Amino acid sequence: MSSRPPLPPFTAETAARKARAAEDAWNSRDPERVALAYTEDSHWRNRAEFITGRAEIVAFLKHKWARELDYRLIKEVWAFTADRIAVRFAYEWRDDSGSWFRSYGNENWEFDERGLMRSRHASINDLPIAEADRKFRWPFGRRPDEHAGLTELGL
Repeated sequence: MSSRPPLPPFTAETAARKARAAEDAWNSRDPERVALAYTEDSHWRNRAEFITGRAEIVAFLKHKWARELDYRLIKEVWAFTADRIAVRFAYEWRDDSGSWFRSYGNENWEFDERGLMRSRHASINDLPIAEADRKFRWPFGRRPDEHAGLTELGL
């Protein structure tokens, strides 16, 4: 059985590293890579959708990124305990007609002893934005270390 460091119990530093690792994986837009951070039987609530297990996670993410084009995400730790982390996030994307959105949300995560996420609860709201109002303009992939986070961007 593989582990996914950092492992619980979390500290402020390890919770921030865990959130950044999740952000990096999601910014890859690789559903199979993202799914490896979750237990085989992980349970999600994403908006009004309920998802169980890695196969459903992969299918969900494939569909998501087929709709949410040019996706860029930033996550920030809100709070943590020994085996749980709460993050706030924002991501920008466009639909196939060229309309841009910024989606804001909160996630509650619970981890097993191997550092795999066993549950994820996400609440998300979408805000239409003009292309000129985008704040996430780095090249596809990982957000550069020098790029501002949510707090620095006033989000």
